[in-house]
Amino acid sequence: MFLLTSVLVAVVCLLMAWIFKNADGGTQRRQGEPRARVEARPWVDEDLKDSTDVHQVEEDADEWQVSEEEVEHIPFSHTRYPEKEMLKRSQEFYELLNKRRSVRFISNEQVPVEVIDNVIKAAGTAPSGAHTEPWTFVVVKDPDVKHKIREIIEEEEEINYLKRMGPRWVSDLKKLRTNWIKEYLDTAPVLILIFKQVHGFAANGKKKIHYYNEISVSIACGILLAALQNAGLVTVTTTPLNCGPRLRVLLKRPANEKLLILLPVGYPSKEATVPDVSRKPLDQIMVTV
Repeated sequence: MFLLTSVLVAVVCLLMAWIFKNADGGTQRRQGEPRARVEARPWVDEDLKDSTDVHQVEEDADEWQVSEEEVEHIPFSHTRYPEKEMLKRSQEFYELLNKRRSVRFISNEQVPVEVIDNVIKAAGTAPSGAHTEPWTFVVVKDPDVKHKIREIIEEEEEINYLKRMGPRWVSDLKKLRTNWIKEYLDTAPVLILIFKQVHGFAANGKKKIHYYNEISVSIACGILLAALQNAGLVTVTTTPLNCGPRLRVLLKRPANEKLLILLPVGYPSKEATVPDVSRKPLDQIMVTV
């Protein structure tokens, strides 16, 4: 009887050891999974990750400014149009934006400075989290600076196309006939680099959190694209992968600003072409409940 009990205890101990060993192995595999996912997406730009971390703000509360600003509320001024005019305006606006295309062949003809001022002012009307307006629009017209930007971007883009982006992404871009050569960065009279401010600073030097900073700046970029189209200018939306830190240093922007989008702006060149592609119809992009 004693011998049977000892054998039973030994079996139970071996079984428990096996269970714990497998549990540890599963934990190690789970801990390793995020790394595997990162390696599977080498094109992710670390500089573009949204830094709105509320928990971090709470931990470092002494470094952050608590807003106690009182804002007066005033009557809202609104213009209401008759239904026929509403329909006409909405149709005309759609037709205007439906002509917008991504143009990579841009003339070096100069653009009025006041037009660039106005389209950026229009972009600055975008809504933002807690009205923090977390955007900086850097307008580059200097030929030497534009060329330095081109050198940085082409150097990184060659690596992107050959290594980081992967064959699937590169294959998807073939129909657009695009590569790492970006001549328009030299020829376009204006480059607009849009930076998101991951946080701001109060007058006393403390940090101010910028909620939903990337979403807010992305909305501003959409309005900017519409304003450029309305003004009769062309651009191509570019996201210079892994170029942000070097461009930030070149343009002497602070560390709390991260490059989101770069827009070369101007008139289309005489030989400009665009891919013959179509947009999805309404029934493929809208669901009514």
